[in-house]
Amino acid sequence: MTDTDRLTIALATPLDPELRSIITDVDPRVDLVVDDDLLPPQLQPGDHSVDPSFRRTPAQQQAFDELLDGAQVLYGVPDVSAAALTRAVRANPRLRWVHTMAAGGGATVRDAGLTPDELERVVFTTSAGVHGAPLAEWALFGLLAGAKDLARLQRQQGRHEWSDRWPMGQLREQTVLVVGLGGIGAETARLCKAFGATVLGVKRRPEPVEHVDEVHPVADLATVVARADAVVVTLPGTAATTGLFDRDVFAAVRPGTTLVNVGRGSVVDETALLAALDDGRIGAAFLDVTATEPLPPDSPLWDRPQVVISPHTAALSVLEDRRIAELFADNLRRFLDGRGLRNVVDTTEFY
Repeated sequence: MTDTDRLTIALATPLDPELRSIITDVDPRVDLVVDDDLLPPQLQPGDHSVDPSFRRTPAQQQAFDELLDGAQVLYGVPDVSAAALTRAVRANPRLRWVHTMAAGGGATVRDAGLTPDELERVVFTTSAGVHGAPLAEWALFGLLAGAKDLARLQRQQGRHEWSDRWPMGQLREQTVLVVGLGGIGAETARLCKAFGATVLGVKRRPEPVEHVDEVHPVADLATVVARADAVVVTLPGTAATTGLFDRDVFAAVRPGTTLVNVGRGSVVDETALLAALDDGRIGAAFLDVTATEPLPPDSPLWDRPQVVISPHTAALSVLEDRRIAELFADNLRRFLDGRGLRNVVDTTEFY
């Protein structure tokens, strides 16, 4: 861009007015446009999902669409909707960049069904990295709870039973397998190594990763999982990862293995997981994500005492919106300077 060019960025998702200067202070050429009356209410910081009851009047929807259609950049996917994203891309030939609030925003881009030319014209970025610390901390919670046999403690407390003592597991004595070594997985590995654990990793392109003792290809998952006391899944939901943890993989795990999933629920075959819980191969499962969300009330997972369900909330933080805005601002500087952006969606794998 030249010094006289203007760049219009439209807020397609809520952002606290106090945080908007993080974006506008990047460069005087930036115009940030927003109409808060047209945006869905944000129920809490960091939550960009849309209340199903939220509705715009036809006039409001037209005004919202016109606001988006006048921008070269969208901060957020409109209404977190693939259909709305499709409309925004096709109605606005000037659109060049869309930033998604989710680390897994590639799934929405995939579902938008855009043409190769549209995917070439518009770059899509995600908020990957922003959620790494809170999700890694939740993974550590699951690993520690599994090692200390939280389910047994809860059962005994429910019976008001003071049992004989028993030796609890120590994370420092365990081997932890981290499946997926992006930002979340790398931070999980760092925390596990700080506890003294042996850390194994699985990565699509195996290469050395700090704090990971060994990195293996995905093809070796069934072999590597047999060496682990606990497994943390951080993988995105793609065609290649769907059902990756199937009966064969669960058949290879050690009895009593702890499973933590902070990636996507589609990675785990839940029928196979239930069988592994029932025969003791999985001793405890800590799930922040499930294949269907919300998890249906009749899902057997609710009733398994070895399972802890978190309603896809482990990533949320009161500081999340600030961190996303700061990530966007860094990318905005790159965009204005003509440099490559961080967290660009792979439009083949869509992650």
